[in-house]
Amino acid sequence: MTDCIFCKIVRKEIPALVVYEDNLFLAFLDIHPRGTGHTQIIPKQHYRWVWDVPEIGPYFEVVRKIALAQKEAFGAELIRSQVFGEDVAHAHVWVWPNTEKNMADLKDNVEKIRAAL
Repeated sequence: MTDCIFCKIVRKEIPALVVYEDNLFLAFLDIHPRGTGHTQIIPKQHYRWVWDVPEIGPYFEVVRKIALAQKEAFGAELIRSQVFGEDVAHAHVWVWPNTEKNMADLKDNVEKIRAAL
């Protein structure tokens, strides 16, 4: 889909603070975070809903990998998640640590998560 904002991020037409990337999936910090390190995990191919993604097992393995990295990076016991998808018409899963909201340095948050991966 050419006008999808997440597809544009995948194609590097829009900048994003990328936490993780492989052949199928991309994870980046949310621009309207619910908490420190709030990350969007998306398939690189456009699917409308998470449940449409044929590689659902590998998708959730990436989600788990990011969540565990956040747990380590931010010293959080609880990682919140959300599969909703009405705000952007591209499959996505949110994960963010249950810590006090501190967005002082988003690039530092990216580095903390990457280091924990």
